[in-house]
Amino acid sequence: ATGRAGGGGEDRRMTSSFEIVTRAAVSAEALFDASRDIGAHVASMRGTGERAIDGVTSGLIGLDETVTWRAWHFGIPFRMTSRVTALDRPLRFVDEQVSGPFRVFRHEHLYVERDGMTIMTDRVTLASPVLGRIAERLVLVPYLRRLLTRRAEHLVTSVSG
Repeated sequence: ATGRAGGGGEDRRMTSSFEIVTRAAVSAEALFDASRDIGAHVASMRGTGERAIDGVTSGLIGLDETVTWRAWHFGIPFRMTSRVTALDRPLRFVDEQVSGPFRVFRHEHLYVERDGMTIMTDRVTLASPVLGRIAERLVLVPYLRRLLTRRAEHLVTSVSG
């Protein structure tokens, strides 16, 4: 995993960003579809009680579709609706918060097959409406990095068999 400051189309001074790189001996197609599977996401987030409560609540989410999540983080209930804003199977898709706790939340999922391995890269750009960048980097980024690393490990295991 690697970390990086800056962010997509947002003002880099106003967002925090990070990347997680996962390598797995599975096909890009299988990992791509597992990453869009609502049930696989819920299973990977068991510790947060996360569940899909509106929009696409099961199966694979597709382009321009939304899902509303309910979860507990830091002992507080959160609700967040995301939309898939880009999808190019099996190379890339992007989901972005349309309503929820962040001022900005964008998650780009990238997949490259190389030498019998798939390299899955999660790129996250976020901005808190309350916390400043220092708190984002000290609290939110490490927390989200742990959550998404656990999610990536779960997805690889679920696809591997």
